[in-house]
Amino acid sequence: MSEQKGPRGGGAGRGDGRRGSTGGRGGSSGRPGAGGRSGSGGRGRDESPRGGRPGQGRSDGGRRGDGGGRPERRDSRGRPGTGGTGRRPEREERTVDQVVYDGPPIPDDVSAKDLDRYARDQLQNLPAKLADRVARHLVMAGLLVGTDPETAYKHALAARARAQRNGLVREACGETAYAAGKFAEALSELRAARRMNGQLLYAPMMADCERALGRPEKALAYDTPDIRAALDDAGGVELTIVVAGARRDLGQVDAALRLLETESLNSKNRSEWVARLRYAYADTLLAAGRQEEAVEWFHRVVAVDGNKITDAEERLSALS
Repeated sequence: MSEQKGPRGGGAGRGDGRRGSTGGRGGSSGRPGAGGRSGSGGRGRDESPRGGRPGQGRSDGGRRGDGGGRPERRDSRGRPGTGGTGRRPEREERTVDQVVYDGPPIPDDVSAKDLDRYARDQLQNLPAKLADRVARHLVMAGLLVGTDPETAYKHALAARARAQRNGLVREACGETAYAAGKFAEALSELRAARRMNGQLLYAPMMADCERALGRPEKALAYDTPDIRAALDDAGGVELTIVVAGARRDLGQVDAALRLLETESLNSKNRSEWVARLRYAYADTLLAAGRQEEAVEWFHRVVAVDGNKITDAEERLSALS
C-alpha cells in the first residue's frame, strides 16, 4: 500500500477535536453534512401542462357535424388532445439544478433533532422550516459520510442550493467532498466556509487537498504559527502528518522524519490520531530504507489501533 497521505490515509478525517457540520443520530457521528430548504421534501416537480380530455365524437364515428359534437380540445400549448386514451403528457425531465436541489430522499424517521446541538445552533439564523430541512440533510450526510460519501455529498449539495450563505453548510460540502475524494471541490468549499466563519480548523484538510491536487508546496504553506495556535493537539498532529507527507512528495524524506519526531509518538493516549501518527512514521521509516525500525513501529500502530483505521497488520504481513 502506498504511504499514508495525512488525514486521507488510514481513515483520518478531521482531527481538530470539534464536532463536524453534522451529527449522526444521538449526536454520535460528528461528521459533516448538509442543509436543505424548508418544505415537505423540496419543490414539487415541474409538470408539463395537462391537456384537456380529448373531444368525444358523436356515435356516428366522431365526425363533427354542424352543431352536434364538442369542438376538439387542445392543451394550454395549443396542441391537440391525447385522443381517446385518457393519458396526460408525461412529466418533463428534471434539470441538473433541480436534481441537485431536490437531493437524495430522506427517510421519514430522520428528524432535525437527531443533529447535534452545535450544528443546530448554527442554523438558528434560518427560517424554522428551512432550518428543519437543512438539519435533516445534515443528519443524513453525517450518517452516510463514512459508508457512502457520494450520497453524503449530494445531501450537502442540496443544502448548498438552499442555504449557500451559511458557513455550516459550506463546511458540510467541503467535508463530504473531501470524504468522496473530490479534492478541488472540497478545497473550494472549505475556503468559502473559512471566509464566512473565520475558522482555521480546516487547515489540515485543506493542506491535504493541496497534496492530492499535486501541489505539495502549497500544503507546506498551511504550517504557520497562527494556524498551529488555532488547532488542538489532535488537529496539530493531523497537520504534521500532512506536512510530512508533502515533504516526502518533494523528496525530503529525512525532513519528514524529523517533523514527525516532534510529535508525541510515545503517547499513551488511545485516540485515533496516535495510530495515524505512528503509521505515518513507520511508513516514512520504510521510505527511508530503515525497514527494521519500520516493522517495530507498525507493531506499535497495531497496539493502539483497536478500530483498525489503518492497514498496519497487512503491512506487517507483507514485510515478514
